[in-house]
Amino acid sequence: MKIGIYGGTFNPPHLGHLAAARAAMDALGLDKLLLMPAATPPHKELPPGSPPAADRLAMAEKLADALLMPKAVQVSTLEMDRPGPSYTADTVEQLHEREPESELWLLVGSDMFLSLHTWREPERIMKYASVCAFHRTQADEAARFAAQKERLERDYGARIQLIPVPGLVEISSTRLRELLSQGEGREYLHPSVYGYILLHGLYGTHADLKHLALPELRACSYAMMKEKRVAHVQGVEEEAARLARRWGADETLARRAGVLHDCTKYLELPEQLALCRQYGVELDALERSAVKLLHSKTGACIARAVFGEPDEVYWAIFWHTTAKADMTTLEKILYVADYMEPNRDFEGVERLRALAYEDLDRALLLGVETTIQEMIDRQLPIHSNTLAARDWLTAHGVSVTL
Repeated sequence: MKIGIYGGTFNPPHLGHLAAARAAMDALGLDKLLLMPAATPPHKELPPGSPPAADRLAMAEKLADALLMPKAVQVSTLEMDRPGPSYTADTVEQLHEREPESELWLLVGSDMFLSLHTWREPERIMKYASVCAFHRTQADEAARFAAQKERLERDYGARIQLIPVPGLVEISSTRLRELLSQGEGREYLHPSVYGYILLHGLYGTHADLKHLALPELRACSYAMMKEKRVAHVQGVEEEAARLARRWGADETLARRAGVLHDCTKYLELPEQLALCRQYGVELDALERSAVKLLHSKTGACIARAVFGEPDEVYWAIFWHTTAKADMTTLEKILYVADYMEPNRDFEGVERLRALAYEDLDRALLLGVETTIQEMIDRQLPIHSNTLAARDWLTAHGVSVTL
């Protein structure tokens, strides 16, 4: 097994780290990549105002998740769990003891590679791990890299592979932290990392969560979910905006509802129930045991309490899973957009998409009827609000056939 080790303070992890990790996975054919935040870096103190280790770890986890390879890319707490400075020589030897048959690759950036011979016990590092160095494509840097490669191979018998990463992000962590404290720097960060920073007020950001512009709201929402869910949320936002334009609803509210509708999707049942108790949401017997029914309610509560969204957005999110009788236009839009956004792929979805722009009520009824039939086929209970939505629509002359 080939295992890559990518360490650093990740203070914060940025798009340069992401590009380098992707390049190493491809160039080396790694079976596993370990992102390894350092507890106490030996070469320098963490600057004042740095987040606690738990936050740096959480941001590294966001970066790992962004690679969409959960079985291969993991975050390791090995250095954080080990007392004292985070010496790389100790790390690679410890990993070798755990994985004696595996081929270890230490991944380093330009500056780290060029100073590798000055690290503590470089001979021990290169005894247990090969070295993969990322570099830009400038001729002057290529010459320095070639000279360092020759030195390490000669002096330590090192195995070295150089990987050019065109367009590698040209920013230091120090400068990025400065930009963040000034309300800038978003373009250097993956959205979920940026959202985590805003949600937790790191690096002096102090965002007013109740008055976020759409880009910041998106980042915060994405930070609360798995990366694999983001494409769906983006699809719902865009579909809701198109439907709002078609049916005369407020496009901005439709977008904000779409952005936040799944923000609590990944909370477990105890957390969902705790939020319902906190915000006074009454639950029936089915909802208390069916976690899939709760994220719409808790997501609505977070949208209002944390992000200051108005009642229109609250109720659109609240009903987007079950629907209900006598829905508002925005509520219908979010329900239908969630059902047929561009990433959805099921029999009948194209019919639903066409119908959504011809007759919103008929599209809503088709979605509700489809859900009811699916629950019947799977021998699962149907929520009373879903049945009430169907009955209200049919009582008002809306009809559709499956």
